[in-house]
Amino acid sequence: CVLCGRTDDCAEKYGEKRTYVEYNLTVHNYCLLMSSGIWQRGEEDEGVDGFLITDIRKEVKRAAKLKCNICRKKGASIGCVVPKCKRSYHFPCGLQKECIFQFMEDFRSYCWEHRPVQEFADQEPRGASQCTICLDLVEHLPVYTVLKSPCCKNAWFHRECLQYQALSAGIFFFRCTVCNNKEKFQKEMLRMGIHIPERDASWELEENAYQDLLHCYQHCDVKRCLCKKGRDYNEPDSKWEIKRCQYCGSRGTHLACSSMQSWEENWECMECRSIFATSGRYSKQKKRSLATSEKTNGTTCLLEEPSPKSPRQSSGSPRNFLLQSSKIMSQNLSPCSHRELPASDRMTMSLSPVMSIRYWSLRHKRLKERRREVCNILKELKVQVKTKPTRLNIIAENIWSSALKGFRQRIFSPTNTIEVSFLNCKNRSKTNTSAASKHHFFQLLMLHLQNSSLFEGSSGKTLSLDFQALEENLYFEAGKMIAVSLVHGGPSPGFFSKTLFNCLVYGPENVKPSLEDVADDDVAQTIKKIKYANSLSSLQSTLQDCCEFLAAAGCLRPVTALCDKNVLVNEILIYHVIKRVTLPLESFRQGLNTLGVLEKMQMHPNVFSSIFCHKSERLSAKTICDLFTIHSTSDVNNVEGADFWTGYLQEVESGESVVTLEDILLFVTGSCYIPPIGFDPEPTIQFLRIRYPIGNRLLNSLELPITKTYQQFKKKMEFTIRNTLRAERE
Repeated sequence: CVLCGRTDDCAEKYGEKRTYVEYNLTVHNYCLLMSSGIWQRGEEDEGVDGFLITDIRKEVKRAAKLKCNICRKKGASIGCVVPKCKRSYHFPCGLQKECIFQFMEDFRSYCWEHRPVQEFADQEPRGASQCTICLDLVEHLPVYTVLKSPCCKNAWFHRECLQYQALSAGIFFFRCTVCNNKEKFQKEMLRMGIHIPERDASWELEENAYQDLLHCYQHCDVKRCLCKKGRDYNEPDSKWEIKRCQYCGSRGTHLACSSMQSWEENWECMECRSIFATSGRYSKQKKRSLATSEKTNGTTCLLEEPSPKSPRQSSGSPRNFLLQSSKIMSQNLSPCSHRELPASDRMTMSLSPVMSIRYWSLRHKRLKERRREVCNILKELKVQVKTKPTRLNIIAENIWSSALKGFRQRIFSPTNTIEVSFLNCKNRSKTNTSAASKHHFFQLLMLHLQNSSLFEGSSGKTLSLDFQALEENLYFEAGKMIAVSLVHGGPSPGFFSKTLFNCLVYGPENVKPSLEDVADDDVAQTIKKIKYANSLSSLQSTLQDCCEFLAAAGCLRPVTALCDKNVLVNEILIYHVIKRVTLPLESFRQGLNTLGVLEKMQMHPNVFSSIFCHKSERLSAKTICDLFTIHSTSDVNNVEGADFWTGYLQEVESGESVVTLEDILLFVTGSCYIPPIGFDPEPTIQFLRIRYPIGNRLLNSLELPITKTYQQFKKKMEFTIRNTLRAERE
């Protein structure tokens, strides 16, 4: 290292040691940060994390004149900040002599004589206790190697243990291991020289660390599977889609193998069904022709093979677990069970199959009409956007932090045209800026928001209460990002619950939440116990058990009649879903009003609910065909080419091609989805006398070759699209 002169490479002690061959320079990160005569005068991607190379060389020359008061060698670049103290030392020597280095603000350093110390009360008990990190004994002494928690009286730590914990947890997860306090604990530890890196926790940065949790059971378990492609084949939105058991989730069936229709949401495996049958609380639903325990028209039973399941990891027997499920569809479980379903499910249950198909097709048609209206409204808002560009440098691995930094920079304006450059996380090299980068950025951003701690719930999400996010104004930024995404050609959120959407549009005072909006399982179970209490004594007993929760919600009151439970349930729901998140909701609304998006939502609520509360429809051959306009040329007959084009789209949709409809759209427009605002300019097709297809993303135009046979057309399409996208990914 040019500053301390040591060859040690211990990132935990001295920071990352970096070598820059082009500058003939090697330096420890902490040696650089703590040097007294150098400041970050450049951008983060300039020099060494903002330290310019010329400044580093000047600092090396300055330090060469100073002798270390510890090892007596030249090159002491760090000095004690106390004005009267003239001690200088190297960073490793300072650590050895128990100096304190504060990794915050202006990165101060204190020598062994002037270092800050923790205050100990005279009546504080002496002795020893367990370090809550390593679980070894730590003596209660005011020494450098021991630190006391500022928020817990009896929490003591080894300094070394705390430093390793901070490096692993990062600024977002480093907190007191006893009381979980974060703000007070971090402030004291920074003062006492613990380095807390500004990055996510190490377990969050590990690639595919939670991959096992994403696995869903996808196997058809019926006795005679009808699918020719095997029991593991799953094609969503078709008769070969695999449905899992709604109770255990560990058995599955193809829709066709159990004679189910696509609009049917619920299916139970034989073992779960038998549990309900033996309990006497299960009522058979409508018999299905191929999924019944009896023989019909001479055909044999097609139910699951009676193979054993692996035991569940939850407490209690499978029967108890199933009886606690909030999604039990049997009509005779309780008089209220039918009412607890979403409105769409209730409609499906009450209609015949033919009527249900008509209902869903009509609903789908209305959604498409409303999305067309949204497109026109968003185009009106886009008039505000100017041609002046604003560049966002994005790191895909840290999409949220880099997006937040870009949106908060002083030069950012939502009315400027947004250009996105993706940076390589390792070497900070930039990729080319294109429309595809912007589409990909907004897609990653919406996906991150959907899974972030700002929202809670499974499918239809509501706002959560995150005090740190509220303090950092993240709810406002999230609303702003969604508004900017819609107007600048990004995807729609599609994950809002109806309650959250109505709160934004009509105001929280005019919205009545339901039990489905409660994401916290414990709170939901408490509300259910109150709602389904069948006597006054059981109701009062339930209220007694959860009196602390009711007092915190401001709903604790005497109950004299069983009918009082309905009012109480409504008050609890209003508190937990709406009143509890009043501040996040108001901040989120302000952000969503960027570019006038919220005002348009309030003017056209039914129209905007189609993109906020419903996922965008899956691409189909008809959707792609309608999206492109065929431009004819005078010397070319487009009829045969158009037939090849539509036929190829149908083959792609049916899975008979190596490319997908998303690949085709990405090849032409740079986006694998159709944004709510549509494409500008609108996608076009031309048939020309060229060898291979050409996708022009600036014009959203697709130039297709004229071929004699369909097989030639298909071969050229697949070859070009597959290789182009593969090259881009590499």
